[in-house]
Amino acid sequence: MTTNLDPVAVSVFVFFFALVTVLGFVASRWRAPKTMAHIDEWGLGGRNFGTWITWFLVGGDFYTAYTVIAVPALVYAVGAYGFFALPYTIIVYPFVFMVMPLLWKRAKDNGYVTAGDVVFGQYGSRGLELAVALTGVIATMPYIALQLVGMAAVLQALGLTGELPLAVAFVILALYTYSAGLRAPALIAFVKDIMIYIAVIAAVALIPAKLGGYANVFASADAAFKAKGSGSLLLGGNQYVAYATLALGSALAAFMYPHTLTGIFASNSGNTIRKNAVMLPAYTLLLGLLALLGYMGHAAHLNVSSPNQVVPALFQTLFPSWFAGFAFAAIAIGALVPAAVMSIGASNLFTRNFWKAYVNPQVTDAGEAKVAKVTSLIIKIGALLVIAFLPTQFALDLQLLGGIWILQTLPALVFGLYSNWFRALGLLAGWLVGFGGGTYLVWINGLKPLQAISLGGAPFTVYIGLLALAANIAVAVLVNLVTVPARKPA
Repeated sequence: MTTNLDPVAVSVFVFFFALVTVLGFVASRWRAPKTMAHIDEWGLGGRNFGTWITWFLVGGDFYTAYTVIAVPALVYAVGAYGFFALPYTIIVYPFVFMVMPLLWKRAKDNGYVTAGDVVFGQYGSRGLELAVALTGVIATMPYIALQLVGMAAVLQALGLTGELPLAVAFVILALYTYSAGLRAPALIAFVKDIMIYIAVIAAVALIPAKLGGYANVFASADAAFKAKGSGSLLLGGNQYVAYATLALGSALAAFMYPHTLTGIFASNSGNTIRKNAVMLPAYTLLLGLLALLGYMGHAAHLNVSSPNQVVPALFQTLFPSWFAGFAFAAIAIGALVPAAVMSIGASNLFTRNFWKAYVNPQVTDAGEAKVAKVTSLIIKIGALLVIAFLPTQFALDLQLLGGIWILQTLPALVFGLYSNWFRALGLLAGWLVGFGGGTYLVWINGLKPLQAISLGGAPFTVYIGLLALAANIAVAVLVNLVTVPARKPA
């Protein structure tokens, strides 16, 4: 992949980035409320997003720039195993359809803004509330940093080296998010998703024709995997359980993250969420097409130093400069939308479940909004510093742990929607075991998310997040059985 400055590609990139910047600032006047000095308005868009806005917003912060870069990169590196993202983004939507409308109603009826609010309202435990909120913040931080990894990949392809272009992009993001709140990424998501669809559909339609057709694409990928002695077009027999559990665990974790929950809480009705659970799999189709770019990278015989460069290199090598600039702009904008929503979701957690809970319980609505705005700026700066001064692998490892960590908040957040049997002490004990145990297993496995298990036969590997969740639930049940007061005889 070349990194020489391409004036045409850069010009197209700058045009679309400028367009999005204008939209970001215009968003503060889009459906403008009487005041933005309220966390419901700044952090949740007034809880008034309908079906289409929610579809673009949730799709925009769920299918991120890093997804566009990382999924094809994983397929390029390991083959079929990299497609686990497809079943996971299918399994997740029945879960969304059944659970999220109930969670939305609980939040709407009680004025809850975050998962921590929901948990405290259900169990009245500051400790459990803090555990859920803290998990949400630390799981989100590396996720924001990885959006910068995706943006850095396309900036490098454009020839814009160094940290300055990345810093400028995120300063712009910080400014319009500060002024417009959630309305900014919601409005930008329209442009971002349309651009991504155009770029990916053009890629899967035209690139194979330039590479001798899909038969040659698959044959080239198969030959490349055999030559290096790892990876394959089909799953190996020892990968089935790992693949299935990784997909299931990722699906259960996906809508526990603050940014996806923010999209849910911002919806105007439970029915809007159900419609989106039906419509959002359209993005999974796009993701499947996008993953095929990994195989196309082998057929194109790309010269890349990292799998993360595969997608930029394909566009740079096989398309004219103007379209490469368009595709790179789509990916970069695809970093801005989720990064904005993630910083808003994390700042909402800090404001409601730490600042208001412990620092200033009497904070006004305007004060809450101000704290959330300032916190969102600090979070973005923190993510930028991680990318600038720490190895990218650091963010990758933390994000991998983040998925396992955020999954441990599921019992506290979801079980109370259906039953009052669980108590805060049991759920907090379960969270501690799941969080600590999951982290320990990842650490002893060399920061890999899989644990080998043998039940007397051949060993198989299981996603650690599910093992930690099983331990979490078991401990919560056990502690609850031991501590729940006995019923008095009638």
